[in-house]
Amino acid sequence: MPDTTPPPPLPPLPSLAVQADRLIDLGVPELAGLTADEVRSFATEAGDAAEGSLLAVHPGALPASALAPLLRHAGRPGFVVTDMPDVDLFAPTAVELPDGPLYLVGDVDRGDRMSNWSPDEALPALTAEGRTPLLLTEGMHWVLQTPDVLVRNHCFMTIGSRLRKANGTWDARTPAIWISNGTGRDGRERRDAPKIGWCWWNNRHTWLGFASTAGRHPAA
Repeated sequence: MPDTTPPPPLPPLPSLAVQADRLIDLGVPELAGLTADEVRSFATEAGDAAEGSLLAVHPGALPASALAPLLRHAGRPGFVVTDMPDVDLFAPTAVELPDGPLYLVGDVDRGDRMSNWSPDEALPALTAEGRTPLLLTEGMHWVLQTPDVLVRNHCFMTIGSRLRKANGTWDARTPAIWISNGTGRDGRERRDAPKIGWCWWNNRHTWLGFASTAGRHPAA
């Protein structure tokens, strides 16, 4: 039987200044070729009008594989599943990103209302609402800043990142972020850890929504 327990309200994002400090404390600027002052200056430049937005690093500057170990849930570090060694090749698709290594993601939503939808069903619905799906790296930044956004049985897919195969067709794998049960190849030591994995494009999952945003913006 699927879990019908409603999820708790989404935790609010910290202020941009707090988000900047979080990235700095984790060593993100160094990983992305930035300085701590650049990250703080970006947050300051964005100003009060951007509060409530997610501070993200462009995936070209900081790929998913570098972000994954920084994530935490229940004290466990994040990881990428073993059968997704090409995780960094999943690129923004039909999504325009602001220029520069840092940008803002506004009005992020986990998409719980679309649980048990397939990506093929969710994408046109999000488009009709004037929203775009989150990239995998954006979803990871969200978990990095607010780990409680990951709730067992209420996790999310990030279908803004896709992989085009050499023959021009889309890879049917679709990135998602959820909580490991510590079974199979994950290993018992990873139970409750943030898990970067994938699901098939046409499959439905009762425990996965579709994370999205109302828009992306530079600081100013």
